[in-house]
Amino acid sequence: MKKTFIIAGALLAMSFSAHAQLAKIGIKGGLNYANINGSEIQTDAITSYHVGLVAELKLTDRFAVQPELLYSTQGATYKNALTEFKNELGYLAIPVLAKVYLNKTISLEVGPQASFLLSEKNNVDIKDSNTFDFSVNAGLGVKITENFFLQGRYNLGLTDVSKDAETKNSVVQVSAGFFF
Repeated sequence: MKKTFIIAGALLAMSFSAHAQLAKIGIKGGLNYANINGSEIQTDAITSYHVGLVAELKLTDRFAVQPELLYSTQGATYKNALTEFKNELGYLAIPVLAKVYLNKTISLEVGPQASFLLSEKNNVDIKDSNTFDFSVNAGLGVKITENFFLQGRYNLGLTDVSKDAETKNSVVQVSAGFFF
């Protein structure tokens, strides 16, 4: 009986070791170049940031799923004849990307993103923003080493940012990250 437990424990440990190679957890962060599209008011993009957790669940040698949990700031600068106003929206973003490896280094990444509004800093009286934002992402990833990676991505908003205006988020992201 004792030998059975030892053998079962050894097999279980080897199983966890094999699965650990298929799943990686890490951190990432980078710059956002964000704007609001669809507004009749002239807007300019703002430079902001994103930071958070990332995982990679490898299903085959060439395909993986990459869920993320990010804090991302987005928004725009609004101009009128006299002054400029900045609106910065802080989101909890949850992208889930299909990741197709074109070779051992470069991957194509595409998938949906659900974002929840956490904060809004504005220098102008803008109507209340929607608390939920749905978008799609597409981009490229580059593995520099087995654990260090770079990503470039475009995030196209599909839902309106404000309840009273037909405007959508548009974000270009450049990231660096590390898998543990």
